[in-house]
Amino acid sequence: MKSQDDWKKKETGRTGEDAAAEFISRNGYSILARNYRRKSGEIDIVAREGTTVCFLEVKTRHSRLFGEPEESVSRVKQKQISRTALYFLKEHNLMDTNARFDVVSILFENQSPRVTLIKNAFDMAGEYVY
Repeated sequence: MKSQDDWKKKETGRTGEDAAAEFISRNGYSILARNYRRKSGEIDIVAREGTTVCFLEVKTRHSRLFGEPEESVSRVKQKQISRTALYFLKEHNLMDTNARFDVVSILFENQSPRVTLIKNAFDMAGEYVY
């Protein structure tokens, strides 16, 4: 059975992803997919900005007690996102399209979100052959 803490984390994540989706939509991105999942991992938001496909990881926090939200995108997480992004590109026939990895950092201060978009937050992690 899931604990109250698990429920709060899931709700915080969902609220953050909704805020991120709204923010990027207002800033010229077109959302292609949300919560894109494969065995290799999950990508919170896949969007297009101009001719570039953007893979966005959303990190949401209620305090800075454990650092800035974006600091929690570990190398392991970057590798999972990279691998999953390749599945998306291949599945949608976009292997020749420009792509990048962005992070959306959301910090809820006084109940309203402070949203920070970090473009090109990291490069493709690892070497993959498709």
